[in-house]
Amino acid sequence: MASFLSSFKYADSLVVVGISIGTAFLCEGISWILIYRTNTYKSLRSSIDKASKKLESMKSPSSTASVDGASAIPSTGRRSSSRVKKMDRVESSLKESTRDLSLSKFKSGFVVAVVLFVIFGLLNSMFEGRAVAKLPFSPVSFVLKMSHRGIRGDDPTDCSMAFLYFLCSISIRTNLQKFLGFAPPRGAAGAGLFPMPDTKTS
Repeated sequence: MASFLSSFKYADSLVVVGISIGTAFLCEGISWILIYRTNTYKSLRSSIDKASKKLESMKSPSSTASVDGASAIPSTGRRSSSRVKKMDRVESSLKESTRDLSLSKFKSGFVVAVVLFVIFGLLNSMFEGRAVAKLPFSPVSFVLKMSHRGIRGDDPTDCSMAFLYFLCSISIRTNLQKFLGFAPPRGAAGAGLFPMPDTKTS
């Protein structure tokens, strides 16, 4: 089997892609053990989902129109002010839950980072100076610096292990998270270890 793969034209590419897939499953397994199965994560995710839906409902055109349609009523100003305060409370709750969710992922994120660092180091030693794939085009200069980094020769279509592994890691793990239902809640999209930016509309 090993001799067959070594003689196969795309053997190196398949090895890198296969390791990327295995690494993605390993990382998601670690995240599930440390985070996704915990009651804290489930509670925070539920809170974010509920707050996001409530905020969307309050900001929807139909909700706004109902307030604007009551402009002839003297108490409209008080209603509008009350509505803004409710939106502020929901947004504050959403940001707090998102921040707590990000902090709860810190432990698993650290373990995953160590795993990725070790695996990348092993791959780097295996494919040092070798092209593992061929790009279908000559990339622009700033992409070429990444795709051809560390490779011997001047062929711009040669692709380094690091570049292929980077592309695979992003695409495979993101889609795997969606498939397994581990993708970040909609209201927490783009949230990392830093607080979510203010979502108030001007």
